Amino acid sequence: MKRGIEITAVPYICPAGFWTIGYGHLCDALHPPITEDEAEAYLARDLNTALAATLRYCPVLATEPEGRLAAIVDFTFNLGGGRLQTSTLRRRINQRNWPAAVTELRRWVYGGGRVLPGLVTRREAEAARLLRAA
Repeated sequence: MKRGIEITAVPYICPAGFWTIGYGHLCDALHPPITEDEAEAYLARDLNTALAATLRYCPVLATEPEGRLAAIVDFTFNLGGGRLQTSTLRRRINQRNWPAAVTELRRWVYGGGRVLPGLVTRREAEAARLLRAA
């Protein structure tokens, strides 16, 4: 176990209804079990993908404090670049309107049509990072 998060070595359906493995890597139901090293490799790739998408859609974050970038990379890791690309959150970030960006972050707490407590916690942590960097 690293980062205080346990890996899941076999595919499972996350609360939002997606097949997942490792630290949150999307997969299919037939994915073979993985080791912790494989989970780490998936995580590194997924975070690099999220970082690239975040900077592509929110270029202002390249000159903001690292905490702001980390908060939105986490959002993108969780929901994907497509969600960031089409969101009002993106517009608020690129306007550098941090209070409005926090309001938008807090709207992304639904999975499978219901509010998920884990997403509420995650969004609050991201919101705190956006504001703490101010």
